[in-house]
Amino acid sequence: MTPDFSKGLVPAIITDYYTKDVLMLGYMNEESYQKTLETRQTWFYSRSRDELWHKGATSGNIQEVQSISLDCDQDTLLIQVIPAGPACHTGAASCFFHHVADTEENFDPAIIENVMAEVEERKTVQVENSYTNYLFDKGVDKIGKKVIEEAGEVVIAAKNNDKEELTNEVSDLLYHTLVMMANQGVTLADVKQELSQRFSKKGNSKGDRSAIKKW
Repeated sequence: MTPDFSKGLVPAIITDYYTKDVLMLGYMNEESYQKTLETRQTWFYSRSRDELWHKGATSGNIQEVQSISLDCDQDTLLIQVIPAGPACHTGAASCFFHHVADTEENFDPAIIENVMAEVEERKTVQVENSYTNYLFDKGVDKIGKKVIEEAGEVVIAAKNNDKEELTNEVSDLLYHTLVMMANQGVTLADVKQELSQRFSKKGNSKGDRSAIKKW
């Protein structure tokens, strides 16, 4: 079964194989679809440039195809991939980070990805009085000291049974952990993949028992 290209381009929804997050929406013609099948990496058709483009050819953020599904009308593709980096040209993990309507919690569900994208940007872009730039300049010892310090403050907040204080301290710890990850070349995708593998093994009685013990 193949997509129906009789009406032109076919939209392709790209999702993360492990997290199931929607990463981006692209368009394929028959040639880009065939290249995607042959290379097991995503290829699209650029409507603005009127040419094929290989996702990650320039940035290195390729997408390794794991599965391809067609909808009931055979005119929309759902492609699950393992991304080698951010899907969005802005550096965000997903292209879908502008929110038109929020839940009652009123928070950005992609906030961690957006913070990480800004942290990664600070590795190459110097901003006056940037604390993140300061941490990168000082290196792993300074960043590590802050991670340890914030972890201690998380425990103290928990011992104080103060929810607001604990929320603030966990946020500080998470931020400094993201800086450490970026400094060492570890991505959110790396962590999500590891957690996904652990979770899938935990839920599988036939899985690796040593992996279950990690939880």
